[in-house]
Amino acid sequence: MLKQRLLTAAILIPLLLAVLFVASPTQFYVVMFMVSLWAAWEWAGLMEIQDVPVRLLYVFAMGLVLVKALMMPILPVLVVAAIWWVVAIVMIVRYAYGYHSLNRNFVMRGMIGMLVLVPCLVALCYIRRQEQGQMILLFLFALVCGADTVAYFVGKQWGKNKLAPLVSPQKSIQGLVGALVFAVLLTSIVLWMSHAPFMYGSLVMGAILGIVLISVVGDLFESMLKREANLKDASQWLPGHGGLLDRIDSLTAAAPFYALCIWVFHRYIET
Repeated sequence: MLKQRLLTAAILIPLLLAVLFVASPTQFYVVMFMVSLWAAWEWAGLMEIQDVPVRLLYVFAMGLVLVKALMMPILPVLVVAAIWWVVAIVMIVRYAYGYHSLNRNFVMRGMIGMLVLVPCLVALCYIRRQEQGQMILLFLFALVCGADTVAYFVGKQWGKNKLAPLVSPQKSIQGLVGALVFAVLLTSIVLWMSHAPFMYGSLVMGAILGIVLISVVGDLFESMLKREANLKDASQWLPGHGGLLDRIDSLTAAAPFYALCIWVFHRYIET
């Protein structure tokens, strides 16, 4: 399992770096759009849709919504995403305390899928357009993937206290602490290398810790849906990782908040 996980990562990381640093902005948008459609196909599995034509219909609908959202101003999309993830936190907490009241209506779950996936794509495209957007995105990917990996290994080694056992039995408080420590170390290195002023660095550090916490929400939310659908993984397309959704679940929550922090910085702090 670990060998498969490492081998898949060894293939995916160079591909990600190529898309980020070799591809043009337009090519980056196209690749991210296709990745979002792939994620939509897997999301249809969480909706418990087995019929291929219906799944394809959902992917097509997701594509239309993605195109429309990309043409909208960024702020409304990010605000809707922020509101949605607050609602998701409430749903996770209720589920963690035994209130298994998730709506099994596939239309409702389809709408939830759009609230999860669409703002993520919009946020990534928005960040890519910024000055130094490639490096800003690289930091986001390193932060989310690194925190997730550290949480996995710390939890495996020392995870005695479960974070939300009814939602995701493998998540531990120790793993979460490990993820936060990793985030502090990574952010401190970046701030030191950029010679950031103390006040600015404090704001960035607080925002990054918040983003790591919300990334855990994205992970837990997908775990909750998988449990409801009686699935261990969203698919088996990525050996050792499960499906694409299993790899980007944290990013779906983190990316919109990361983009919102960038928008606030440019609007109110940088000036």
